[in-house]
Amino acid sequence: MIDVDLVMFMGQSNMAGRGTAADAPDVPSGFGYEFRAISDPTRLYPIKEPFGINENNAISGVTESIKTGSMISSFVIGYYKITQRPIVGVSCSKGGTSINLWQPKGAFLNDAIARFNAANNWLTANGYTIKNKFMVWCQGETDGDNAMSEGEYTIKLKTMVDGMIEAGLESCYIVQIGNHRDHTTLYAPIIQAQTAFCNTYEKAVLVSTKFSGMAAAGLMKDPFHYTQAGYNITGTDAGNNTAVHITTRNIENAP
Repeated sequence: MIDVDLVMFMGQSNMAGRGTAADAPDVPSGFGYEFRAISDPTRLYPIKEPFGINENNAISGVTESIKTGSMISSFVIGYYKITQRPIVGVSCSKGGTSINLWQPKGAFLNDAIARFNAANNWLTANGYTIKNKFMVWCQGETDGDNAMSEGEYTIKLKTMVDGMIEAGLESCYIVQIGNHRDHTTLYAPIIQAQTAFCNTYEKAVLVSTKFSGMAAAGLMKDPFHYTQAGYNITGTDAGNNTAVHITTRNIENAP
């Protein structure tokens, strides 16, 4: 039996990735795998960038053609170095999506749940032991652009996370969105909502705020997205912090 952690990588364009794949780190053999729930749900693939480029579902609408390099490789490397356990990652992200599209019984969340179930069932049937099942979420810029209130975003974020928990995930790790490059306070309500939510909801953990410093560091490629170096920094930070939380939680819950 091989121990793995099953991870749903979900959200909008900064989860999908708008970096440059050639500048992402190579994931060492055995550190992590991709389960391609849409394009080939019959095997595991080594993780490489652009992560999830083939995972397009025209029926649900979770489909796009501009994944160019993400934070996932860096996340997986950082996570493995602490846990010594590989991630099996499942992509379910689409640029430009509002939290409204990720609500229970909608096509997007139904697709995410179906992808999770496909991966969970395949791993179980093929001799893997799944030690942890969780999601990593990065989304909110579109809702900031549309001036969604902090309160409304919080309610809909909780509803979305609850839907995934009910489907069998254990927790949600949030990579906080950064600031709009040219309008530095535009996303403040969404950022505040994500912070407060993770401070009050036991199944949500804030694992990186690194995107907030990317504009000042010159690591934004446009008003919304980051260079691959920015994704690498944030992915490493989020992977490290997720691993520490998982490891600590499992020690605390041990018999």
